[in-house]
Amino acid sequence: MASSTSASDLGPGTALLLLAPLTVLMAAILLYPLGVIVWTSVNNGGFTLSAYADLAQSTLFLKVLRNTFEIAIGGTLMSLVIGYPVAMHLAAQPPTRRTAYLIMVMLPFWTSILVKSFALVAVFGNQGLVNQLLGFLSGGAIKLPMMFNRVGVILGMLNFLLPFMILSILGSLLSIDRRLILAAETMGAGPLRIFWRITLPLSMPGMIAGILINVTLSIGMYITPALLGGRQDMMVANLVDFYTRQTLDWTAASASAVVLLVLSGLLVALLGRVRGAAGLSGAGA
Repeated sequence: MASSTSASDLGPGTALLLLAPLTVLMAAILLYPLGVIVWTSVNNGGFTLSAYADLAQSTLFLKVLRNTFEIAIGGTLMSLVIGYPVAMHLAAQPPTRRTAYLIMVMLPFWTSILVKSFALVAVFGNQGLVNQLLGFLSGGAIKLPMMFNRVGVILGMLNFLLPFMILSILGSLLSIDRRLILAAETMGAGPLRIFWRITLPLSMPGMIAGILINVTLSIGMYITPALLGGRQDMMVANLVDFYTRQTLDWTAASASAVVLLVLSGLLVALLGRVRGAAGLSGAGA
C-alpha cells in the first residue's frame, strides 16, 4: 500500500524549495507592483508623508471618501434587506429545489460586470423598460431618473453584491438545529417570536460576514460607479483613475490607492475574526 506524505513530513529546506516558484510568482505580479505604489506614495525626492497630509486636507478626497462609504453602506444595507428573506426562503426549500434556486442566485457571477451594467441601463434608463412602462401607465407623466446617479450605482452594486449576502446568510440558516425551532413551536411560540429569539440571533454570524464582504467589495468598486453613477458619485477607485489619467499626479494616486488598500485590509481582517468566532461557536455548539 502506497503511503502518503504530509507537509509535516517534509524538511524545512524541501518545503521552501517547493514554495519558491509560487513565492517568486507572487512577488513578481503582486508584491512588486504593490511595493512600487507604496514607495511612490512616500517618495517625492526623498521620504515624505506629504501626499497623505495633502489628502487629509483635500476637500475632493474627503468628499470622495465620504461618497465611498455612503454608497458602500447603502448598497450593503439594501442587499441585506433583500437578501435575508431570499436566504430564508432558500433555507426552507428541499435540497433539490434549493439547488435549482441557487443556480439562479449565482447567475450574476457568470456574466461580465460590463454586460450587466449596460443591461441595467436598458432596463432602468430614461428610455428603459421600467420608465416606458411607467410612461405608458401614467400617460407620460411619470419618469424616474434611476441611472447615472446614486440610485444607478446602488442598483448596479446590488446586482453584484446580492449573491454574496444571500450565500453568507444561507450558510448560517442551514446550520441552525431544527430541533430548536420544533421545541419552540411545541412550547407555543409563534413564527415571529421564533424568528426574533432563535433564527435571527443564530444567523447573525452569516449576516455580519455578508455585511463585511459586501462593504469590502463595495469600497473598491470602479466600473459600476463609472458607468452607472453621476459626477457626484465618484468613489476612491475612480479618484485614483482621475489622478492617474487626468492630472498625472502619481503621488496622490498612489497615496489614495494605499488608503483604499489599508481600509480593505482592515475589513478583511475583521471578516477573518468574525469567521473565526463563528467557527469557534459552531465547534462549541
